[in-house]
Amino acid sequence: MTPGYADDKPGLVKRLHRIEGQIRGVERMIEDDRYCVDILTQISAANTALESLALKILDDHVRHCVAAALASGHETDVAAKTEELLAAVRRFSRTR
Repeated sequence: MTPGYADDKPGLVKRLHRIEGQIRGVERMIEDDRYCVDILTQISAANTALESLALKILDDHVRHCVAAALASGHETDVAAKTEELLAAVRRFSRTR
């Protein structure tokens, strides 16, 4: 089975490269002894970008993987995907 994000893989990789650039920018800011609050602002922006990416992947997972399990009607698959989804939501909500 292909992952739910497969159709948007190039876009997701592009977003990850932008986030990687943000992190490198934070590293340069620290190396350049920039003001603490400015660094924290950039870290917050990088965290927001990662959260947005995570929500996109979670959305794709629900619309593709979970939906396919529900459509299959196989109780075991439905139960597994439901538990998997709930665990992912719990992990994601703990980081906030």
